[in-house]
Amino acid sequence: MMKILIITYYWPPSGGAGVQRWLKFARYLPEYGIEPVILTVDPEYATFPAIDLTLEKDMPEIVKVYKTKASDYYSLLGKNKKGIPSAGFANNPNSSFKGKIQRFIRGNFFIPDPRKGWNKYAIKKASELIREFGIKNVITTSPPHSSQLIGLKLKQRFPDINWIADFRDPWTDIYYYDQFYPTPVSKFIDRRYEKMVIRNCDSLITVGPSLKNSLAHKTRGSSEKINVITNGYDENDFTGDVEKTSNKLLITYTGTLSDMYPMTGFLSSIRELEQKGYDYLLRFIGSVHDARKLGLKSAVKNVQFFDYADHQTAIRYMRESTVLLLIIPLHPGNRSILTGKLFEYLATGNPVLCLGPVDGDVAEILRETGNGQVFSYNDTPGIVDFLERSAKKPENRPAPSEYNRNYLTGKIVKLLKTG
Repeated sequence: MMKILIITYYWPPSGGAGVQRWLKFARYLPEYGIEPVILTVDPEYATFPAIDLTLEKDMPEIVKVYKTKASDYYSLLGKNKKGIPSAGFANNPNSSFKGKIQRFIRGNFFIPDPRKGWNKYAIKKASELIREFGIKNVITTSPPHSSQLIGLKLKQRFPDINWIADFRDPWTDIYYYDQFYPTPVSKFIDRRYEKMVIRNCDSLITVGPSLKNSLAHKTRGSSEKINVITNGYDENDFTGDVEKTSNKLLITYTGTLSDMYPMTGFLSSIRELEQKGYDYLLRFIGSVHDARKLGLKSAVKNVQFFDYADHQTAIRYMRESTVLLLIIPLHPGNRSILTGKLFEYLATGNPVLCLGPVDGDVAEILRETGNGQVFSYNDTPGIVDFLERSAKKPENRPAPSEYNRNYLTGKIVKLLKTG
């Protein structure tokens, strides 16, 4: 069985969205005759956004996992390892002088990110694994985008390897980039790293067409080697029956909710439903800072908050809902944002109500599948109509097969060098 090396900072026991993509690909690769070799960071030296011990059961025994130490640069910033968000300080509501200084340090002294403290250890171990197993295919996935610099170094050392760079999110175009106050010099360095990765990788994978176009414009002639392989859902996570509350409009949001996620028009819609006498519950599963919680509690009557839930619990919350709420951050480049949870929302069959650009990648997928609709942030009448229709006639649609994790893994296999 041919071995491939997958280099990923996020791996169980890390939880959160950053783990799911390659955890699931690695699960199904053996069915295609491919043996994944995972290189990740030792949890003792890592800064993970969340811990989810249940994810480890997803791995077949054939998958070998190697872990190395790392330099914890977050400790230099005075940041406790617990609760470090995946976006650094991007979702930190701290607007104090100290908070701004922390973000400035993050954006100008740790380029491309503080997790680059793993790189020298990962490069050393990856080199050993390439030699030991005769590995011909190396995959690096980001964020953290510092992981792509590991692939860049390995390609320099081993010119004959087939290096596939996987971009789950934008790099210098990410919606929170300016919150780190990067200087012109820092931007230049970061963009140079980004272009070097795009130029030197053999193939590049990303999650949506708009992000592909954005990356292709970074380096002339790179479009042909950029492939769109979306995130998806694992049908094995959606087995068994889930009891639904038949007489309540249960609206569920999962994930982080920062101030960059506008909700004014949506909350106006909820208040209209209150006036019409609808029995509803608005539920948030994940990271919501205290000030935002207070604002939501004062805006509507029936709202609940739950801290981070493990993956299977989060899926149960999704499946038992009437409507699933998705919010795209307000940002000039938000058309390209294609969050991974969208595909698990689709797998539930429940209608998806999305707030964001009506001409973005999410809108296109919802139109194609018929599993929901995107509304502009302040389209209160449209949102009310959608929620009323969902409450009166609950609809459960089949999961779209083109986003099945096993099917998507087959697209990865086609990019591998076999000779």
